[in-house]
Amino acid sequence: MTQNHALTDINQRIVDCQRCPRLIAWCTQVAREKVKRHQDETYWGKPLPSLGDPEARLLIVGLAPAAHGANRTGRLFTGDRSGDWLFRAMYRAGFTNQPITIHKDDGLTLINAYISAVAHCAPPLNKLLKEEIEACTPYLEAELRHMAPQLRVIVALGSIAFFHVLHVLGSSTLGYPKITPKPRFGHGVEVSLSDSLTLIGSYHPSQQNTFTGKLTEAMLDQIFERAKDLIDPTDITATPD
Repeated sequence: MTQNHALTDINQRIVDCQRCPRLIAWCTQVAREKVKRHQDETYWGKPLPSLGDPEARLLIVGLAPAAHGANRTGRLFTGDRSGDWLFRAMYRAGFTNQPITIHKDDGLTLINAYISAVAHCAPPLNKLLKEEIEACTPYLEAELRHMAPQLRVIVALGSIAFFHVLHVLGSSTLGYPKITPKPRFGHGVEVSLSDSLTLIGSYHPSQQNTFTGKLTEAMLDQIFERAKDLIDPTDITATPD
């Protein structure tokens, strides 16, 4: 099975997943009881697939879709302010072909980058249960199994994603050692996972962080510029105008 077909298969299993009744019920309810500003739109209302370049050297791991963002648009980090921040930073670093994305068919292309998440369903109050994270873990593990040999950088958005990536790599059959002592999360913290793979922690571009100034656009730019530095520059095949 080719890399592209393998990731397509994983994505189909994600979209078809029914492992977490609470999350499935919430995604469906939100899609039915729309907020007024999106009353005329058709919501996706089910688990969100990962997206990007199957041969990517950069993997970005978020937390979970937003109820009226990706759960509406059908694409991770699309349709909310967190995604606006993320894709602008990725564009400036050369990892996307455009800085703005509003729906899943707007022409966005990821360049040498792939986006996944700790969980692929929008949770009530943006809070995941431990068992829901565990239920979604096999999908990230499968993605890492197929992508790890080519990956050079994993950017984890937020502490939950940061420690989840460490957990998945350290407890799977992928051949990565368990990192001890447990590193402390912080913006820009780097963990060497192997001679060729580095994990970078970043504050999540949530409104809680961006509205308070805990995360600035310059700080997020630094994360993706560092990711680019760790990747062979010849792997970036396109840059912003």
